[in-house]
Amino acid sequence: MSRFKYPVDTDQFQEIREQGKLYVDKTDMVYNLVNEYKYVFLARPRRFGKSLLCNTFKAYFKGQKELFDACPESEFMVSSSNQRGLKIMELEKEWKTYPVLHFDMSIMRNCSNMDGYREALSDVLARYEKQYGTTKEAEEFGTRFHQLLRHIHDTQRQKVVVIIDEYDTPMMRNLYNEDVLKELRTMLRGFYQTVKLDGEYLRFVFITGVTKFSQLSIFSELNNLNQISMLDDYSGICGITQEELDTVLRPCVEEYAENLEITVDEAYALLKKNYDGYHFSPKSKDVYAPFSLLRALDGKNTYHYWFESGTSSSLLEHLRHFPITRALDYDGVAVSENEFSIPCEDAETPMPLLYQSGYLTIASYDRLLQRYELKIPNNEVRKGLIDCLMPIILKRPVADNNSVVTAIAKAIFDGNLSDALTALRSYIAKIPYDIITKEEWEDKEKRESFYKLLIYMVFSLLNSIVDTEVKSILGRADVVIKTDTDIFVLELKVDDSVENALAQIDSKGYAIPYETDGRKVTKCGVCISSEQRNITHWRSVDVEGKVIDEQKF
Repeated sequence: MSRFKYPVDTDQFQEIREQGKLYVDKTDMVYNLVNEYKYVFLARPRRFGKSLLCNTFKAYFKGQKELFDACPESEFMVSSSNQRGLKIMELEKEWKTYPVLHFDMSIMRNCSNMDGYREALSDVLARYEKQYGTTKEAEEFGTRFHQLLRHIHDTQRQKVVVIIDEYDTPMMRNLYNEDVLKELRTMLRGFYQTVKLDGEYLRFVFITGVTKFSQLSIFSELNNLNQISMLDDYSGICGITQEELDTVLRPCVEEYAENLEITVDEAYALLKKNYDGYHFSPKSKDVYAPFSLLRALDGKNTYHYWFESGTSSSLLEHLRHFPITRALDYDGVAVSENEFSIPCEDAETPMPLLYQSGYLTIASYDRLLQRYELKIPNNEVRKGLIDCLMPIILKRPVADNNSVVTAIAKAIFDGNLSDALTALRSYIAKIPYDIITKEEWEDKEKRESFYKLLIYMVFSLLNSIVDTEVKSILGRADVVIKTDTDIFVLELKVDDSVENALAQIDSKGYAIPYETDGRKVTKCGVCISSEQRNITHWRSVDVEGKVIDEQKF
């Protein structure tokens, strides 16, 4: 049993603090935000702690000082310097209390029609109208919101704090339902516009979401909304940073390592490979996905929690509007900021939603060229993304990839690349011919793209078991697989020869970085015949070019 209480089942700040559950202290950034800005927008992927942050703001503005003070059961876990309480205790001296209106728009996630959306928002407004003793005098939501703010301001003689969490939930659910989306915009435009027009009644406004919709007043008219999503100073405001994992959370990692019977260094490497890799600004802190990391530490495992919690239906719907290969083409792409931060409704590629939803993240930034490199952040996201794309590509309700991945991994660990490729060949042979239309089949480029994509995805799935690097999908589909004893460097060719595949490994120097590694290096050319629709030839050689194995079908 863990000696730590992990908040794996709640995002309620009050509950976490009162029950002595682990809380990674971000309250210095909370203090800085409320004293620096009046209107703040933060975009982060789902399951990234936005709701907990909203609830932290709520407790702060309600003056619940006791929740920020010392919590003996877990205090050593949340702060490395201040044993008297959270960091904000050394910053805040006044602890004023304000009326707080907290709108959690995720309540609309399961609404199926406009009546449901209207009822959900109306119920929240009605609850606050009752709490503050005002009556509904209009049906239009913007007018109701305005009357509520004015009433609270006049009767309480205080400015109001407005928190809107997951503001974009209803729009994301209807991204390609234009009729409903149009009505939603009309319904919400006045509501959000009130935030701008009633500034005299407001002390602080905090809004979160995954993406941004240009045709809502929240962005098109609220020109003083400070978007902190890509500011270095706030890159770690949600999630768990590498620094936090190395310091205040180290006891958790030590317990995790002990239970798995591995070293602490091995535990850090395992967690990093599966849950790390997020960067949200040019000089971003290194951030772990909190939803998955905390569950892994609590459960003493490396399951893929993020996707088990529910793959975004809006993402899958979005991807269906583009060639399916494009979902993975952007792993390693170099782009300008305006190419991945634009509203998804205006995007001509899936890249903006892939980034904003957390399926891509910033890997590096070239300040001179002002270009960002985007990559899939970690193994959990890569496997989850491929798992949800496989059924679409193979046109099946479910695509069971576990058997082929297990067979390939077992062969790789045994040092038997031939058996691994045989397993892959058997898997490809079971794919029905009709998953590629006649028109696609007659297009050589699409034919080649399909098989390279399929093999790319299978080898990428190996990352859950063995260290695999897949360089790219199209044009250069080289793969590097590493075990404790072997390194396999593969080059894939469609309707070409193994000689050309091996020649490319040598001419591009793919194997050179590993030749002094100490492990056995094997180079392998793999050929796929579009006529036979499968792997038809492979040849493996050592670093000196001596043939180790060759199979031809």
